[in-house]
This record gives sequence, structure tokens and C-alpha cells, in this order.
Amino acid sequence: QVQLVESGGGSVQAGSSLTLTCTASGRTAGSYTMAWYRQAPGKEREFVAAVQGRRRNVTEYGDSVKGRFTISRDHTEMTAYLQMNSMKPDDTAIYYCGENTCWGQGTQVTVSS
Repeated sequence: QVQLVESGGGSVQAGSSLTLTCTASGRTAGSYTMAWYRQAPGKEREFVAAVQGRRRNVTEYGDSVKGRFTISRDHTEMTAYLQMNSMKPDDTAIYYCGENTCWGQGTQVTVSS
């Protein structure tokens, strides 16, 4: 059974950077797209970024993070990263990693002004 575990969340000030990590287990190197979503209190889950499986240079971003966040995936295809720069208070949310129909437990990111 595939499991996804996120890490790297925390509390930072506006303008800071943070890197989230999503590590997959229970499968071999996969061809599925790995994606990051986030959910702020009282809001719906929002797409943040995605990176394809076999083509790690193919990425997609939500409008609210374009130019500030970068998603990447290591050569083993088991780990995805989300580099977050120039963070804003609006980035405060629980960040989830998703692959196919599997989700991680989420990691809290809080950005103070």
C-alpha cells in the first residue's frame, strides 16, 4: 500500500522561505504525477503545484504561487519537494501531498506578517 509522508512545515515570517518534502513508500519508482495541495481554515482545498512522473521537468502551478514556489522530484521518483519563497500570510495552510488516489497526512505551514 502506497503511503505519502510530508515534512518540513513550520512557522515563518512573511518574506521567508521554506521547503516541504513528500516521501513515498510502498511502491517502486512510479510514473504518477505527484502534487501539492493546501487547505486553509474555512476554505476549500487548493491546488498548489504538480510534477509529472517520468518527465520531472514538466510542472504546473496554481496562480497564487506562480513565480514564488518551485516543485521538483528526485531521480528515484520517490520524493517530491516544494520550495516556497517570498512567503505571504495567505500561504498559511495545511499542505498535502497527493499521488493518484493517495494523500499524506498534511503538514502545517504558518506565515506571520
